[in-house]
Amino acid sequence: MRKRAGERGSGRGEERTARLTILIDPRKKAVLEQLCASEDLTPSQLVRRLIRTYIEQRLGRPWRPEG
Repeated sequence: MRKRAGERGSGRGEERTARLTILIDPRKKAVLEQLCASEDLTPSQLVRRLIRTYIEQRLGRPWRPEG
């Protein structure tokens, strides 16, 4: 299910409170948006998932918002 602009949380007890701005090649951005749309994801949802996976791999345990 796709979140609407302004909705909070990821459904996992977390609230989005920080913004991360990245620079990306416009062609890669366009392809990313197309691929995400084909999976009914927003690019932001995908990036959050990738960040969570990276954190969990580096920590060696599931992510818990409380630390």
